[in-house]
Amino acid sequence: MADTFDICLAFTLREEGGYVDDRSDPGGATNMGITLATYRQWSDDPNLGDVQVKDMTSKTARAIYRSLYWNRLRADALPAGVDLSVFDMGVNAGIWRSARLLQQALGFTGDDVDGSIGPETLAAAGRFDPRSLVNNLADRQAAYYRSLPDFPTFGTGWLNRTEARRDAALTMIEGEATTAV
Repeated sequence: MADTFDICLAFTLREEGGYVDDRSDPGGATNMGITLATYRQWSDDPNLGDVQVKDMTSKTARAIYRSLYWNRLRADALPAGVDLSVFDMGVNAGIWRSARLLQQALGFTGDDVDGSIGPETLAAAGRFDPRSLVNNLADRQAAYYRSLPDFPTFGTGWLNRTEARRDAALTMIEGEATTAV
């Protein structure tokens, strides 16, 4: 599969924007979508503060996204478009949540919905029509957002992002189909 990380990252960075510290957002100080807690985890430096988040470079953000999100979600092994849907949702709602939504969209139930993308999840994703899977994921992602207590505050933005994610993922799939012909 082609490496679509840069395409997916560009989408996520557009959606996340720059530095914010919204007191109503439990993530706290965030830059390019990366919270202080995530930055500390990646750097293994518990002494980092809001200033370091604000001054974070795009090179550092890219490395964090690659190691803590893209790689952990096995996005490189997912079909184009599905990779964007899973990666961007992982950034916005957590990798465990995004992986579980993917597994549910693939028809997994019970203990098979473990939030870990392994061989079974990847094989199932490879058997699905990517357009149908992206649409199913977007519907599940929107339902997840609607279930959150912060939905009245952030819901419109979350749903707008979900639709933008769906549209971008479907465009990626169409691009793959065009280059395969």
